Amino acid sequence: MKREKGLVHIYTGNGKGKSTAAFGLALRALGHRMRVACFQFFKEPVSGEIKTLKRFKNFSYEPICPSHPAFATDVSRKKHYRMFLNDWKKFLTLMMQTRADIIVLDEILIAVRDGYLSEKSLLWYLKIWKKKHPGTEIVLTGRGATEALINAADIVTDMCCVKHPYPEVKARKGIEY
Repeated sequence: MKREKGLVHIYTGNGKGKSTAAFGLALRALGHRMRVACFQFFKEPVSGEIKTLKRFKNFSYEPICPSHPAFATDVSRKKHYRMFLNDWKKFLTLMMQTRADIIVLDEILIAVRDGYLSEKSLLWYLKIWKKKHPGTEIVLTGRGATEALINAADIVTDMCCVKHPYPEVKARKGIEY
């Protein structure tokens, strides 16, 4: 499906639902036979959304550095950063080969927030990608979207946490993942 201008979406904030919103958009697009590529940063591919979306032939998925140092306590931050850089190089190669109508960069904002990727690099990358593929929608998720990223985006949604039972209620299969 050819569009003249694809938009850049950001789903950010301290509330629940950023990835779920991105995957809902992906599901909607797949329902219209569009091609969707998802690159998921710092998460293992265990969520119900990913398991379901992988069933679609027009959906591609690639985990990028599928752990975060906050959860991978057996790996030093320095080693984890090297793992990220190695996967980032793989990501850039895969992105250049990707021909999707929608690209989801799930939790990429965490890479910027935690210093794995500079804001400037991500902005440069988005600019280059949009120039080469102007009809592609790009969705970025994660906490801590910077002002410059927000200004560069076309659609920004801030998921605000009003109430949440964490840490008393841990992440639940089928609800939080």
